[in-house]
Amino acid sequence: MSFLSKTAVVAAALAGLVLPVQAEDYPTHAVRIIVPFAAGGPADVYCRQLAQYLSDALKQPFVVEDQPGAGSIIGTTAVARAAPDGYTLLAMSNTHTVNESLVPNKPFALMRDFVPIAPINYSDLVMVVPPSVPAKTLKEFIALAKAQPGKLNYASSGTGTPYHMAGELFKSMTGTNIVHVPYRGSSGARNDVLGGQVQMMFDAITTMAPNVKAGQVRALGTTGTKRSTVLPDVPTVAEAGVPGYETTIWLGLMAPKGTPQAIVAKLNAEIEKAVNRADVKEMWAKQGAVPMTMTPAAFGAYLDKDIAKWANVVKTANIKVEQ
Repeated sequence: MSFLSKTAVVAAALAGLVLPVQAEDYPTHAVRIIVPFAAGGPADVYCRQLAQYLSDALKQPFVVEDQPGAGSIIGTTAVARAAPDGYTLLAMSNTHTVNESLVPNKPFALMRDFVPIAPINYSDLVMVVPPSVPAKTLKEFIALAKAQPGKLNYASSGTGTPYHMAGELFKSMTGTNIVHVPYRGSSGARNDVLGGQVQMMFDAITTMAPNVKAGQVRALGTTGTKRSTVLPDVPTVAEAGVPGYETTIWLGLMAPKGTPQAIVAKLNAEIEKAVNRADVKEMWAKQGAVPMTMTPAAFGAYLDKDIAKWANVVKTANIKVEQ
């Protein structure tokens, strides 16, 4: 064997030793979690909680950075272009699986340019209207919308977000014409519903429930298959007049394609420990959030299934991106 060949063999052997060492030592400095949604929404809130647990467990700062805009595409693009070294992570939700069919001309493809790490949690949404809307029940709201086609508006945190898709699914299943008003983030949408500028919103129960309990908005239905323990007096949308209606918001983490598998596995294990903590489960249960745990491979399969599910909804309901 020539000297160059021996050198190549040694180099290859050493390269094979790099990843386990990286994973064992990881992280050696701060890790960024990019949240491509506005501050104050579920992704921001729960990722900050998770970041604290990861910081404590792995002895390095996990820092959340909100980079909202374009229905999550701005922040997601930034992560897709980051080094695949485990130091830039993506907070993601079913907004991302929806966007695979809703926004085909993105600078990235989810399952091509990212690797799954782990899910975090899921929660139901709640359909709310401000007190100025005369409808007291879901059936009354549907009747109002049908009597005034195109006159009522509903807010969302942006095109392709769970709030948007919940609204479009509702319109499709009820045959109503309600105008979508996309915002840059959920906080702006929520504020305008609370202020009565917009007539309806599907919002995460984890963030809107306090406003419902304070009487600032009227809850017409929740979006799970059974009533929420947080708002037990509010019927599900299916129960209140739209049989078969169901949707949730879920959150997870991904990393740029090429991130070492050992680092992904280490993060998955620490996230599973965090979401299974008794104090976390208790706190989230009071807010209406349910922990999710899966291996990276199982989470990848879950993402593939969700992409296919929403592609069918987008096609069937003929949902288009607002220009």
